[in-house]
Amino acid sequence: MRRNTRRRPTGPRRATFAAIALILGGGGMVAVNVYASATEADPSAQPGGATIDCPDVGSELTAVPDAARTDVDNELAALDGQISEAYKQLRSATPEQQQDAAFTDSSVMKPLEEKRAGTIERIAVAIGNAGERPEGLEALAGCELLPPEEEQAENEENGQAGNGPVAADFADINSVQPSAQPPAGQNASRGTFVTRCGVNENGLFNSDNVIVAPGVSNGAHHFHDYIGNQDNDAFSSDADLAAADTSCENQGDKSSYYWPVLRLQNGTQEQDAQAPGGGIEGNAGEIVTPKEVTLTFQGSPTGDVTAMPRLLRIITGDAKAHVNGTANANASWSCTGFEDRQLKDKYPLCPEGSDVVRTFKFQSCWDGRNIDSANHRTHVAFAAADGSCAAGFQAIPQLVQRIVYDVDAPSLDDGGDTTPLFAVDSFPEQLHKPVTDHGDFINVFEEGLMREMVDCINEGRECDGAEAPEEPQQPEPSEEPQETEEPQETEQPQQPEPSEEPQETEQPQETEQPAEPEEPQNPAPGDDESEPAAEEPPAGTQSAEPPADDAPQATATADRPKISATPSETRTEEAPAEAIGSPTASPTQSSVAVGSDQPVYGTAPQTAGGSLADTGAKLWPAAAGTLLVVAGIVLLRRFARRA
Repeated sequence: MRRNTRRRPTGPRRATFAAIALILGGGGMVAVNVYASATEADPSAQPGGATIDCPDVGSELTAVPDAARTDVDNELAALDGQISEAYKQLRSATPEQQQDAAFTDSSVMKPLEEKRAGTIERIAVAIGNAGERPEGLEALAGCELLPPEEEQAENEENGQAGNGPVAADFADINSVQPSAQPPAGQNASRGTFVTRCGVNENGLFNSDNVIVAPGVSNGAHHFHDYIGNQDNDAFSSDADLAAADTSCENQGDKSSYYWPVLRLQNGTQEQDAQAPGGGIEGNAGEIVTPKEVTLTFQGSPTGDVTAMPRLLRIITGDAKAHVNGTANANASWSCTGFEDRQLKDKYPLCPEGSDVVRTFKFQSCWDGRNIDSANHRTHVAFAAADGSCAAGFQAIPQLVQRIVYDVDAPSLDDGGDTTPLFAVDSFPEQLHKPVTDHGDFINVFEEGLMREMVDCINEGRECDGAEAPEEPQQPEPSEEPQETEEPQETEQPQQPEPSEEPQETEQPQETEQPAEPEEPQNPAPGDDESEPAAEEPPAGTQSAEPPADDAPQATATADRPKISATPSETRTEEAPAEAIGSPTASPTQSSVAVGSDQPVYGTAPQTAGGSLADTGAKLWPAAAGTLLVVAGIVLLRRFARRA
């Protein structure tokens, strides 16, 4: 019999093996926990790429009485919430159930149709109680479950596993033909007026939409970047907008400019990863802060423009264009250095050294009466091909919004694994298609500054809005010393000394602000602090407050991204038209609950992110694994010394 030559493990060797086992086991726990955390809220881990196609009820409502506007807006928001809930049910089903038409019909589509029918009936009743009941709305209750697009079914590794984007949503900008710009007419108003409002370096986001769904939390079901007005959420009344701070350099511009955020599909979990409007609804990935935002108001190709009415609301583009069709789609995509080439339904693949450009041109014809309409479209219109406005409409300054992003062209061959895909936030059923991109604007310019804009455009000048309020003030000091007595002239030598002191006090502010955002493009906020705020007109009730509020606002910004929570329900409704001198009555804003069948998308405060207890529950495996690794290392070193 052969002798067994294997040596039995001694005590130190056993301890060594135990230490190695502890290290390997602990490291495994850490790795598994990190992977689980990275994919927990990622919709790519969820099955299902089908589209729920529902008729857009809001686009059919061209006339809604003012008395019914609040109820109708709330019910329209409920319809969007119902679709979002149906997607959750669809994605929580097993793959076998998703392939079972009988299951999806009975468990998802039929209940959705019943809820929609009830909501549509409430819309018809609300309109009928205030005017003439609309006919035919009940036919819009049914929805269709469409299978995944062919490329999505074949390439589910692209984007968010059936939730987009996919390779077919991108196009090389070099393959796009340049487009010729129509020449302006002889009577064109050729001037421009630029307002500078930053790039949302403050990180102000929410998934509300105060235009489409006032008083309804998460009414957009996707997140927006906000610049300009800093009090813009579902519960902001007209008076709130008028009294708010602004990120614009010229404090006379308190307008609200907002658009869906752009995200990199790189697996990063933002603070909204577990929030409505964010990861819960398929909007996942790293939010990209724009590199540059340019807001330019330009003239009409056929003649002079007239002033916009205060609180005018304009939406350009269609957030539901993938389902509704492209009739109202209006966003354009391009690259720096190639902006004579524009894409409507594709994201651009830009060459190295070129940045992605996103452009919105807003409607430039106004009906002369209304600051909003039932479908948020019929009170404004685009000019005809020759630049003229339709009968009954008048030309107003056209807002052109240009947003630049420093993002690389994604690697399509590997589904964005090497270089991540990017896409705008969208409603779940819109699959992050570029054609669904849209922009929103609420005019809260001071009337005097709006007149300066109109004069500038009609006179053919190029005006910087940040400098506009200073121009009329410059001749006044120069004239006053000439008319006043010598004691005032002796005070002039003392003026340089005070002018030097503010420069010393401004330097700490300029060094503090770049430390907060990670982006290098922060001269705009620095200029905000150095320039004095323009005075409010007599109609404003907070004329003395903006200068005092500007400094704390600049130092109180949170690290990006700061997800804005909707305010409490104690916010009271005010008389907007009287408070800020609007020429027409604005839609009533209310915090009325949407309905009992929509508990998630009512008016409860919207939060983003879990509690400390939730965080601890998710991280304890990683902590335990780390302890095991440390214990194994200590044990290994201890017996190594003994050996």
